[in-house]
Amino acid sequence: MSIYKRIQEEAYEANMQLPKLGLVLFTFGNVSAVDREREVFAIKPSGVAYDDLTPEKMVIVDFDANVIQGELRPSSDTKTHAVLYKHMPSIGGIVHTHSTYATAWAQSQRDIPIYGTTHADYNTVNIPCAPPMSDEMIAGNYEYQTGFQILNCLQEKGMDYREVEMILVGNHAPFTWGKSADKAVHNSAVLECVAKMALLTEQINPQAPRLQDSLIRKHFERKHGPDSYYGQ
Repeated sequence: MSIYKRIQEEAYEANMQLPKLGLVLFTFGNVSAVDREREVFAIKPSGVAYDDLTPEKMVIVDFDANVIQGELRPSSDTKTHAVLYKHMPSIGGIVHTHSTYATAWAQSQRDIPIYGTTHADYNTVNIPCAPPMSDEMIAGNYEYQTGFQILNCLQEKGMDYREVEMILVGNHAPFTWGKSADKAVHNSAVLECVAKMALLTEQINPQAPRLQDSLIRKHFERKHGPDSYYGQ
């Protein structure tokens, strides 16, 4: 039995959720799952249809994006995942998709405003959109630099990756993360839902106001605060 079996299965199961949730078209997305003890992660192979995936096809890569095990090329976004794992030590999984509504906001280079309580259940701030990458970064190690594009945006906005588990990359698409690959997928689905709701909100009322602070705090803290009471 492979020592990487756990993360291969976790990555496989999480990847298979993407088409079921309507978050990907064809092969437009990937999920990875990390093994912190061994400092490696399992990630979807590049360009392989979801129907053709198996746990064994998940490629094992280290935090410098070197392939450790696998016969297929890893996702083209592997270097981005590697940067995030190296600099976000508490996360267990990462998702990248080109889901329609979140990607539309990314292409518009706009943060997603916090208009309602659904958004506030997961974030107390607007979902950030990282500025488009500079020409110099694009000409260099593009996927590697995408990781720093994300990290720099969070730092500049004073956001903690442990609290804000989703981001838009300007002119590109969304990335999400979480304590596990499954949680990262959950966050990706939430992001797409919130992105759609925000678009519809602005279409119905272009002057829609930001959600009031008291409601933001109430909805976030009832799920995530010290006296949270949502769920079992």
